[in-house]
Amino acid sequence: MNAEVPRRRRDRGPKGRAVEDKALADVRELLGSRPRRRDLLIEHLHLIQDRFGHLSARHMRALAEEMRLSQAEVYEVASFYDHFDVVHEGQTPPAPITIRVCESIACMLAGSEQLIEALTASVDPADVRVVRAPCVGRCATAPAARVGDREVDHATVEGLRHMALEGMTEVVVPDYIGLETYQVRGGYRTLARVRSGELTPEAMIETLQNGGLRGLGGAGFPTGRKWSIVRGFAGPRLMTINGDEGEPGTFKDRWFLERDPHRALEGALIAAHAVEAERIYFYMRDEYPAVLHILRAEIAALEAAGIAPPGFIELRRGAGA
Repeated sequence: MNAEVPRRRRDRGPKGRAVEDKALADVRELLGSRPRRRDLLIEHLHLIQDRFGHLSARHMRALAEEMRLSQAEVYEVASFYDHFDVVHEGQTPPAPITIRVCESIACMLAGSEQLIEALTASVDPADVRVVRAPCVGRCATAPAARVGDREVDHATVEGLRHMALEGMTEVVVPDYIGLETYQVRGGYRTLARVRSGELTPEAMIETLQNGGLRGLGGAGFPTGRKWSIVRGFAGPRLMTINGDEGEPGTFKDRWFLERDPHRALEGALIAAHAVEAERIYFYMRDEYPAVLHILRAEIAALEAAGIAPPGFIELRRGAGA
């Protein structure tokens, strides 16, 4: 008689420390019906950080369980980015309010070092955390800072301290040209001509080549030639817009997107049509909370108006350099 073969233990998912039921419930509530794909890990970490003000070990373990990732993978990504506050077992979470003061070249020349020292000495670290930040893209109004999600120009100790103590941490969205106004001024008419076939991809590429437009990444590669090369590759084709301008003195993208976002969005849709891209990924740095707010609202407006299919433009949020 053969001995009974022992049953295999049920797969418990990613290995690591035990997952708490409450933490898993928190994560599932935050994620809701969102996909659990691994490429959305940073987006899901943002959900936890935004809700709880930090990333606890218990919530990171729960996220690993829910996304079927190893706990090491989740920790590696969370600990890499400056805007994620990883709290280990036994550690105290950060203060409820964080003030980030830019210490890049323009802000340093404008006195950010003295500002950081004076501000740190004037607040209770249990209530307010003061941290140094790389360039926040506001070099023209240095020294620049951020209280929670509120961006601050020409920052002073008194002003930052007042905002923190009064809880003035919400994002301030500047006036900008929304979809309706943009259309009244002729916006998206060119996209309509492109989609109708009146303007062909070949004609657009020729116009770009004749106009001499080149990339600004350093090589100065002709834009029309790039579009032509991309069209020649087998699909699927994807398009990425990189909004991570972190070099000191570089804030052109923020300046334009805070004022006229649909000029960039229409251009992206035209380019995607020309190269037959199946999706646009719009990556925007987390240092620009107002731009992120605007893009979320205006991409949703494009979808509601039927100008862009739902999910065709996917906004991805950075997490601090």
